Amino acid sequence: MQKDSIASPERTEIVTLNTLSADTLSTLDSQTRDLVERRGRVMGPAYRLSYEEPFQPVRAQGTKIFDVHGDEYLDAYNNVPSVGHNHPHVVDAVCRQLRTINTNTRYLQRDIIEYAENLVETHDPELDNVMFTCTGSEANDLALRIARTVTGGTGVIVSEYAYHGCTRDVASWSPSSGSGTVLGSDVRLVPPPDTLRLDRDELETHFLDHLQAQIDDLNRRGVRLAALMVDSMFSSDGIYPDPGVLSAAADLVHRAGGLVVSDEVQSGFGRTGAAMWGYQRSNIVPDLITMGKPMGNGMPIGGVVAKSALVDKFARDVAYFNTFGGENAPVAAAQAVLEVIRDEDLIANAKDKGDQLVLGMRDILSRNDFAFDVRGAGLYIGVEFVSDMDTKTPDRDTTLAFVNGLRRQKILTSTAGSYGNVIKVRPPLVLSQADTDRMLTEFETVARQLGRHSRTNGSQKHSSYPLPTSATGSSVPGIALGDDAVREELRGLIVEELRGLVGQSRG
Repeated sequence: MQKDSIASPERTEIVTLNTLSADTLSTLDSQTRDLVERRGRVMGPAYRLSYEEPFQPVRAQGTKIFDVHGDEYLDAYNNVPSVGHNHPHVVDAVCRQLRTINTNTRYLQRDIIEYAENLVETHDPELDNVMFTCTGSEANDLALRIARTVTGGTGVIVSEYAYHGCTRDVASWSPSSGSGTVLGSDVRLVPPPDTLRLDRDELETHFLDHLQAQIDDLNRRGVRLAALMVDSMFSSDGIYPDPGVLSAAADLVHRAGGLVVSDEVQSGFGRTGAAMWGYQRSNIVPDLITMGKPMGNGMPIGGVVAKSALVDKFARDVAYFNTFGGENAPVAAAQAVLEVIRDEDLIANAKDKGDQLVLGMRDILSRNDFAFDVRGAGLYIGVEFVSDMDTKTPDRDTTLAFVNGLRRQKILTSTAGSYGNVIKVRPPLVLSQADTDRMLTEFETVARQLGRHSRTNGSQKHSSYPLPTSATGSSVPGIALGDDAVREELRGLIVEELRGLVGQSRG
């Protein structure tokens, strides 16, 4: 069935996602309201607070965050502490280094060199150079500087609702930054591979047609393509784990004379459960990849890993230096993160717990008559709500109600997507079995509450939706089953097992 007619619901505004509204300020207790007002006076209105009731954390450990009232929350959102809040191995490494020395890359220091070697070893052999930054924004800025220097072009293509950073240049090709952010004249946008609104067999053609059209438009205006900058999870667009479109897209970009930059700030360091890096799951070798603060579990470190030939060309005209990029203490944290991912087998853990969450949430929403799509890879999951499965009109109200309902159940998530109708689930990689059970238990609690409220008020609009399947034909990412009967049997067994786990966690 052709779905192009419903592939792009009309956008009427830039969505401000999951933020405290001025309308609800008067409902807060006096101390919280006073703190919000003080924050606004001294920090200004550009900052946003999440949730209907602001969250006030004071300490954290592993996957848990504790608020000012002493309540424990499960962090199912924050990817920056990639191996868990205050992981002792990371904390010890940073403390030891701060007691020793913390300076910059102008000096010859073994620890920085050894980390650089260890990092590039996790990448494809062609990606053999690394340049350090403090943040993902800086890394993306640097990556495009390299691409523009090497290609001689200035054009950049990103997805329609991408976010790649907050520097002036990077914001000009981060369309999700807000309606006040002016996109550059040499910036072009392509729609993400929307696996809910497009059939599997048309996704690649749809994506490539749009990509070619934007390359052609740049050429007509005398603008040479420098790069396609892409996050293989299409995170800000609504979380669409690459269904296989990026390999052909990379070939197209290279034929046009551009480079491929893989933004790994969110999809890297084992998060997809399939490999260390998101691009490896997509079976491509980008020309440059970028990383941000999950690299150091929240310490100020990022970087660009590139093919050495590109860095050589860039360095002929540019002497790159970043005072804090590559400091010893953040490097010590980053080295510790690599060790924790390896020693605690966190890539496998991301796949195991992510598969359970995807299947469990699909089952829960199906049984409670929501119209939805749950998609993900490893511990990066998007839960999209729509008004019904025929029109697939985005249902932002249900999404926000669900996110705030989970917050009341002490589960932290947030929203994503250009319509604000996708729950973003992105916990630290150390998510345990007990955490997974707790997440599914509270998810079901909220699903029942919202479903009951909707029916009581006579506004039930959700329809039953069968368990979606992945691009391989299996509801479990990465498992290909050719026989429908076997697939259905496996799906039923897994769902029954998840129901048992949820029942045990209630007890």
